[in-house]
Amino acid sequence: MYKFNEREIVEELMKYIDETYNQHYATGKIQTTEFVVDNGHGTGFCIGNVLKYTQRYGKKGEPEDWRKDLFKVLHYAVIQVFNHDSNYRTCEQESLQYDGTFSFRAPDTYSELSYRSIDDATPEEWNAVATSFLGEKS
Repeated sequence: MYKFNEREIVEELMKYIDETYNQHYATGKIQTTEFVVDNGHGTGFCIGNVLKYTQRYGKKGEPEDWRKDLFKVLHYAVIQVFNHDSNYRTCEQESLQYDGTFSFRAPDTYSELSYRSIDDATPEEWNAVATSFLGEKS
């Protein structure tokens, strides 16, 4: 049924995600992503990291490192689906509560971050990039 090894890749993604939890939670530490999401900045953080690792693909390290960057993109995208569902779905109905539309356009906000590392961006800057990328809610 699948033509692009989707099942195997998704299974590998789950193993990758499990390993990240083992790395971060082995000593009872809180993962940075968890802290950021819990403080209301999850969308900007996740979309910003998707952009970061997408743009880095093929530029740092060897082909195996590039592949790991793709898994990072997928992991942050999965976390963003969680953020989206937390914001726009109800537990009882599982129906979308968002009545606006997304406007996809090239964000102007990236250029404001280009003078320094994307890792140094503040939560406000992450949210500005995400808002620019996703468009304003109507």
